[in-house]
Amino acid sequence: MSALKSILIALILAITTSFHAQTADEILNNYFENTGGKDNWEKLKGIEMIGVMKMQGMEIPFEQVSTKDGKQVVTIELQGNKMVWSAFDGETSWQRNQMTMEAEKSDNEATENLKKQSKDFPDPFLNYKDKGYSVELIGKETVDGTEAFKIKLTKDPITINGESQPNISHYYFDTENFVPIIIESEINDGPMKGQIAKSSISDYQEVNGVYFPFTITNQFQTLSFKDIKLDPEVDTAIFAFPEKTAEEKKE
Repeated sequence: MSALKSILIALILAITTSFHAQTADEILNNYFENTGGKDNWEKLKGIEMIGVMKMQGMEIPFEQVSTKDGKQVVTIELQGNKMVWSAFDGETSWQRNQMTMEAEKSDNEATENLKKQSKDFPDPFLNYKDKGYSVELIGKETVDGTEAFKIKLTKDPITINGESQPNISHYYFDTENFVPIIIESEINDGPMKGQIAKSSISDYQEVNGVYFPFTITNQFQTLSFKDIKLDPEVDTAIFAFPEKTAEEKKE
């Protein structure tokens, strides 16, 4: 009889626990609710972020614009000179050579990966199923002294050196506010291939009814945003590859 009672108690505890356990979708719903509501997120057509990038003892002012239709541009200021550093107009992506400062078009592989990444606007978790992404709640962990839900996000595979690679990140959502505080993802290319890149996200502030983190720090740099503008007016010419004039080609 006592064994039967033990089994019943265990079953009741298991059922009760399952009722109160969070699911990945519940956590994401709380996240969007706490940061402005899905309706406000879905209305966004563009985001402009203005701030300073701190790395290797330098501070580089920058502006970044991304749009719902996939366009992106990053403008930086070096030694008082403001220039477009990289851009993507939805079809062609390009960036400046760090040595010559000349604009160079990206190869097809990098461009295709960027096209896939454009689905992340304004947030990779927003309507993630429609994007073909999947999420999985791994469990709870304590990171940097904060209890968090660990969620695995699997996006479209990317191509690196001609080979398809998994595109997986792990997000840690603060259990109190349901906002991401840490992102971890594996580095797929270069000398640090196979290592985990970790970004810390903090200082959430409200911008026209939607909350954004104003500080993002990883092992390479810190991005500190001074201002974030929603649905900014942007001259689409800024995204285009800067073709050389006839005079410049002669030089």
